[in-house]
Amino acid sequence: MLSKLLSLGLAALLMQAAFARPALAGMKAEEEARFAGRIKAGVAKLGTGPQARIEVKLRDKTKLKGFVGEATADYFTIVDEAGTANRVAYSQVSGVKGHNLSEGVRIAIVVGIVAAVVILAATVFAGN
Repeated sequence: MLSKLLSLGLAALLMQAAFARPALAGMKAEEEARFAGRIKAGVAKLGTGPQARIEVKLRDKTKLKGFVGEATADYFTIVDEAGTANRVAYSQVSGVKGHNLSEGVRIAIVVGIVAAVVILAATVFAGN
């Protein structure tokens, strides 16, 4: 009787161990897919062209810097200062930094600078 209980207990432990690993692997794959989706959305938001500056760190610790030349469903290209295009799959990326001032932000900055100059000029001339 004791040997049957030990056999059943051992079988239960082996089945639990067998089913635990695939669940973890599935969760990691889902997490990586979500991360790649966030990278893809960020690159799409950044846009393409010389104004879409980007700095990318890959999973193999390589760093790429330049601008986004092209963005597709599976990959994007980074064009460096020398004009070399590097194709990067979203799944290869471990980190990304990018900046692209929209047209509205650029206009607001210019208007702010012009307003500051006008106020400064008015203050200087009003004092004389």
